[in-house]
Amino acid sequence: MPPESSHKIGGVSNTAEKPWSRKSPDGPWDVVVIGSGMGGMTCAALLSKLGRRVLMLEQHYVPGGFTHAFPRKGYVWDVGVHAIGEVTRHTLSGRLLHRLTDGRLRWASLGSVYEEFYFPGGFRIDFPDNPDQFRANLIEAFPDEEEAIDAFLLKVREVAGTMRSYLASRTFPRRLVGAVEWLIARDAQRFLEQNTAKELAALTDNPRLRTVLAAQWGYCGAPPSQSSFAVQALITRHFAHGGYYPEGGSPEIARQLCRTVAEAGGWTRILADVDQILIERGRAVGVRLTTGEEIRARRVVSAAGVGSTVRRLLPASETAKDWAEETHELEPGPAHVCLYLGFKGDIRKAGASGANKWFWGTWSSEEGVWDVSDPDNLEPCPVLYCSFPSLKDPRHDPGPEVKHTGEVVTFVPWQTFAKWSGTRSRRDRGEEYEALKRGIETSLLEQYLEHMPELRPMVDHVELSTPASTDYFVRPVAGSIYGLLPTPERFKSPWLRPRSPIKNLFFGGSDVAMVGVMGAMMGGALAAAAAEPVRALRFLRRL
Repeated sequence: MPPESSHKIGGVSNTAEKPWSRKSPDGPWDVVVIGSGMGGMTCAALLSKLGRRVLMLEQHYVPGGFTHAFPRKGYVWDVGVHAIGEVTRHTLSGRLLHRLTDGRLRWASLGSVYEEFYFPGGFRIDFPDNPDQFRANLIEAFPDEEEAIDAFLLKVREVAGTMRSYLASRTFPRRLVGAVEWLIARDAQRFLEQNTAKELAALTDNPRLRTVLAAQWGYCGAPPSQSSFAVQALITRHFAHGGYYPEGGSPEIARQLCRTVAEAGGWTRILADVDQILIERGRAVGVRLTTGEEIRARRVVSAAGVGSTVRRLLPASETAKDWAEETHELEPGPAHVCLYLGFKGDIRKAGASGANKWFWGTWSSEEGVWDVSDPDNLEPCPVLYCSFPSLKDPRHDPGPEVKHTGEVVTFVPWQTFAKWSGTRSRRDRGEEYEALKRGIETSLLEQYLEHMPELRPMVDHVELSTPASTDYFVRPVAGSIYGLLPTPERFKSPWLRPRSPIKNLFFGGSDVAMVGVMGAMMGGALAAAAAEPVRALRFLRRL
């Protein structure tokens, strides 16, 4: 796509196609945002719409966080966008994205069925883009459980109905928190502090139905025994009308949100590695990069994750305080591996489609993490989450070689990879790492092809990413793909709010809202609203 416009800001080339660079215009800056994942980009774009001049800093060589993509040998894979719900103009989140990108970001439906679930014994159930059909599919699969199914769907609606007030309550100053949360957020808080496994057990004694109702727990990283019931219910609600994928691929998200920042006089600076947030007289006043360069701003927003911010970016005088230590103790979500596949041929004829496929090797929803500590003796993976990005994007051109892409994701223990934390590339990790990676890659590919054997002759490229890659490029705590684990205990913490205990320092992203891409987006919006409450309220009221 050729650039729609091109001009200069402070000596930095600003184009509609690539509104970021290694250099940034001169200040002054109203806000510095650390991290250009979905939370950081949303926060920066919303603040830009509110008239603020924003500099977004990204340590990677491309913005987007888990929404970015990478190429190899003529193939392009996304790294974290597989299906997103609630992006149409019928939802608040969809309308917000539409406004923040001036309608430039467009979405393609994954189809009438957005996910397919396969369980042992030949059991299959499809999750459709229609709430009534979803109910019908569940009742067809479990005809004796209609009462339990309806009770579950009712609770999902009840949980969803409490969330707007809950999210609004998160933006208030700390001195008002108690009263505000009691008035408008106590019902949501009750659901957030409930445990998924206990709530499902109260609805039905059918273990297979309970497994199916929580079968999408991979979208939050916490199995039912650990997760907040509200989070599990919100996943169901999030996809009630299906899943979507950005036209042009997941990099369009960064391209359009960063463009909004640039058009307002701000900028996104890549390869800008923040070493520390500057605190003077109890206030955040800017950041220091690892190069020693200091960038000053009236406010600082860290969208790098609350855990990562506390552990890596705050001075020792702050990390020793009680609130920081309590935050440090919160458990991170799981790490993951992803197998990136390049195909040559018509993969639709082999059973691929825009729908995601979940291949469960067990009926236990608690067995979701694959033990890969011994690469020579790997047991079968409990669950494979499979996606075909090229079939989701209507702009994808397979070319004369009919090139397509696939991805296989599963959770693994961080401890197996922790010894390579901080290493830059495979050259720094040695033969032990390479042997581990080869063993996982081979096993994962064979398990995948057992489920979809007709794809075997079409496989042209295979590449595995591990938690060591996640650690280097994204720097979450313990390689977590979702930030903090969404347990009831997490939502009891008084510190996971967009207003930090440090004046003029705000937190954005999924840790202060909900998990996933859209959870991070709402966390970014909350940070902007906390930083600019009056302007943000006026803007959001018009959505």
